[in-house]
Amino acid sequence: MNYIKLAFHIDPIEPGRDILYAELDGLPVESATDTDTGVEAFIPEDQYSEVSESDFPMTSAVAELKWTVETVEQQNWNAEWEKNFEPIEVGSGLHIRAPFHESRAAEFDYEIVIEPKMSFGTGHHQTTWLMCQYLLDLDLKGKDVLDMGCGTAVLAILAKMRGAAYVEGIDIEEWAAENSRENAVRNGYEDIHIIHGDASDLGKRKFDVIIANINRNILTRDMESYTSVLNPGGTLLLSGFYESDVSVLEGVGKPLGFHPQRIETKDRWAALIWSKD
Repeated sequence: MNYIKLAFHIDPIEPGRDILYAELDGLPVESATDTDTGVEAFIPEDQYSEVSESDFPMTSAVAELKWTVETVEQQNWNAEWEKNFEPIEVGSGLHIRAPFHESRAAEFDYEIVIEPKMSFGTGHHQTTWLMCQYLLDLDLKGKDVLDMGCGTAVLAILAKMRGAAYVEGIDIEEWAAENSRENAVRNGYEDIHIIHGDASDLGKRKFDVIIANINRNILTRDMESYTSVLNPGGTLLLSGFYESDVSVLEGVGKPLGFHPQRIETKDRWAALIWSKD
């Protein structure tokens, strides 16, 4: 399959880049990555239709936005991942690397090896980094954990490393679900259960911890589904949105019995920990 690469040039780059990422959620983008001048986004060729400035009103309001359009083969697209993918450090607790990077496991509490391919969740984005930080702080021993929108499965894998008894990941994209399975096996956790689907595929199993690093609209839509499968006293970890969205999420979560416990931010992105009645 070929992809359309949109190479965006943003001036000034901040806060334009963060705002552009939010607006790209409205397009069928399978992956996006930072560049020195902005963002490169990849859309399957058969899902692409011409974009215009009207697709990016918020970004255009704060920055000059230009872009080029190029058709690339999937093989070249994956090569772009490898060229741009650098290891991630989350304090001294976690090192995330690709198979072609040198191991530094002796220097960290945990090391995860992932092949990102087309999936979101490498640890580079602020929200994934924040969620990793939360998981490093939580007591997960013996807990049942659900990772909604699992992407590369990096958060699901970290949960298992932290002692979770059962971990389930769900992603709406078939290629992300397959990538999650591959990464789980790569790290020695074949027992992580990966589902291709969405919140409607949640069964009767209850969880002690739910991780949901998606986007504001999906989180608000699916909050009630999370409530139905989270044990009383359970923990909900949320990210994928801006600081300015926190009040919106609280307006949905509080009537469902969720109580804010902690908030962390990074470059205007936010992550929340909530407890359930």
